[in-house]
Order: sequence, then C-alpha cells, then structure tokens
Amino acid sequence: MSFIQKLNAAWASSQSLLMVGLDPDLTRLPAELKDKPDAIFQFCKQIIDATAPFVCGFKPQIAYFSAVGAERQLEDLCAYLREQYPHLPLVLDAKRGDIGATATQYAQEVFGRYGADAVTVSPYLGADSVEPYLDWADRGVIVLCRTSNPGGSDLQFLMTDGVPLYLRVADLVANKWNKTGQCGLVVGATFPNELAAVRKAVGDSIPLLVPGVGAQGGDIAATCAAGCNAQKTGMMINSSRAILYATGSGHWTEAAAAVAKQTRDDINTHR
Repeated sequence: MSFIQKLNAAWASSQSLLMVGLDPDLTRLPAELKDKPDAIFQFCKQIIDATAPFVCGFKPQIAYFSAVGAERQLEDLCAYLREQYPHLPLVLDAKRGDIGATATQYAQEVFGRYGADAVTVSPYLGADSVEPYLDWADRGVIVLCRTSNPGGSDLQFLMTDGVPLYLRVADLVANKWNKTGQCGLVVGATFPNELAAVRKAVGDSIPLLVPGVGAQGGDIAATCAAGCNAQKTGMMINSSRAILYATGSGHWTEAAAAVAKQTRDDINTHR
C-alpha cells in the first residue's frame, strides 16, 4: 500500500485528521522513566498506545532521537508502529535537503533503515535533491512550503515573477515533482491565509502536513476552513508538545489521551 493510499484509509477509518508528533525531550519525561536506558522508546510507545484511537498517524522528529544517541530507540519505535499500527502512516520529520549521492543515502536512511511511509524534505536545493526520495515510488515526500515559524517569512515571502516563493514551491510540487503521486506539502497552521492560498493553488489531491496547532497557537477553526479539501480531509494536523506533555488528573498517558481526543473532536467540529 502506498503512502497516499494508507493516508486516505486512515482518514476514513479513524475519522480523524490529527497527527501526533513524537518529540521526546529527555528533560520533560515522566520521573518513572528518566532512569531507564530505553526511556525515549518507552515514553513514545506509551504515547502511541494512548493516542492511537484518535489519530490518522504519527510523526517522529528525528532530531530528538539523534541528538542524544537514541537512533536505535527510533528504529525500535518505527518497528513497533509498523507492527502494532500498520494502518497508521509513519511520517519521519527529518527535513532533509541535499543532492546526489548524499540525498540517496538520506532516502535509504528514512525509508530503508527506519521504514517510514513518508519523510519531510527541503526544496531549497531543487529537483535533483528530491529525486532520490521519489525513486521510492510508494513512499511519501512532504516538501516544506510555508512553515509555521515566524522566520519562515524571511525567504518564503520573497517574490519571484510576482509570485511568493512558497506558492512557487507549491506549484513545483503539484505540477512537476509529484511524479509518483505521493507528494505533500508542509504548511503551518499559524498562517491560515497562506494555508488557504496553498490549498487553492494545488487543488484537492495534495495532502498538507500542518504543524502549529497546540503549543504554537494555531487556530483549529481557521485551519480547517483554510486547508480542508472538498472531501473534508486533505490534512495531517500535527500536535506535539500539547499532547506529549499534557497535565491533568490520573496517569500522564491518560492526560495525553484526553488532549488528543479533544483535539480530534475540535477538528471534526470544524471540518
């Protein structure tokens, strides 16, 4: 099953557009896990088990693993997701951007070593930096377009023949790079006007990975109005810290599950 097929099936079966980002910060892990050698794996595994009923997929951020030498735990986590939740897309948030043989190695890392269904990549180096990922014809390639951080405007709003760069990227992905039919775009929830412009530019078939809901303050109602396609799907709305480090009564996994459920329900109310 290709990435897009799996994503469409997950939207339908889960009735959710919520994606949970797995950004395990060692300084914020529950006390019961901090002394365990596989603390990151255990934390993410329990988050996955608690929130899986409410999501359309999971998005591990590779930096949180590699920065502390936890790549083996990431391998184990990806294997756990593939084995226990094979119906939910696994998007590896790596934001890779390089050319030639190096990009080929990065593609082998994310798709071969970790077995991800999709990966985030940077478009800055152009088509030949994306091609090695497209060689994995059933895997998703999600290209940074209009990112959720304020500094993204430094480059993404530059005008190119009267068109802002982020819309130029959207056009390239939708009409030239999407040879396998497995491409998507990253567009932040913190910029609903640009989110709407991207959806209008690419039509209904390109899925959007939408960070910025939760800790970054993206508005769910505005996000759904701007980014949903005609089928009222079309987005993977990501929330990370607001779910991972939720507080409330009961066990920390119960708090995470409660926030995930509420976020899913809020999205469904507005889509």
